[in-house]
Formats: sequence, structure tokens, C-alpha cells
Amino acid sequence: MRQARAKSKGADAQGLGRSRGGLSTKIHAATEALGLPVRLIASPGQRNDIAFAHDLVEGFDADATIPDKGYDADHLVDRADKAGIDVVIPPKRKVLRPYDADLDKERNKTERFFNKLKQFWRVATCRFR
Repeated sequence: MRQARAKSKGADAQGLGRSRGGLSTKIHAATEALGLPVRLIASPGQRNDIAFAHDLVEGFDADATIPDKGYDADHLVDRADKAGIDVVIPPKRKVLRPYDADLDKERNKTERFFNKLKQFWRVATCRFR
């Protein structure tokens, strides 16, 4: 598992974040077409999902990327377009971008991966995105 930032020290380097409920961690995952993980990144729970998007998809040769609405940012979409990757993100903004709703259903495989992770007690007590 890659750490969020190699230069940071302490709890942030371990992916721990402070919130009202105590310490929390988010797990960002890139999966392949069958829903098997190919990259995992742990981050502090209070950090935004998009902060780790470029690290998550860096170095992959893919036909399409199917993230959830938390990854809907122009800089990520532009980078994928330049690489020739189809972006399938349901829009959350007023300016709607067309997307393939049928291909978006494939995101279910990634969601099932997270559900498998949640079966383990130590992982299930963390906050996921």
C-alpha cells in the first residue's frame, strides 16, 4: 500500500486523520475490470478524495476510468482525455457532462471490493470512499 505523502511524519504519514469521532482513515482503490485491486492508497479521513486521484491512476493504461462523483474534477477529466481514456463519472455539477450510464454500472464491482474489505473488523471500523 502506498502512503499518502512520503515526506510527512506522524499520523498523517500513516493515513490517520482527526475528526469529531476520533481518528479515521480513507482507503482509495483502483481496481481492474473484474473488481480486483491494483492499487490502494490510505489517506487521512478528513482529506478530500480528489487529492489522491492522480496518484491513484498514475501509470495505468486503461480504456476507461469509472470513479464515483467524488472524483469529478476538471483536472482529472482533462488528464484522462489527453491520455485517450474514456471518463465515466456521473456529474454532480450544474454543467452536465455526457457519460455512459451502462458503463457506469460496472462501478458496482469496485463497490463490491469495498464491501469485501468491510468484512474484516479492523478495516470495517474505518471510513471508506
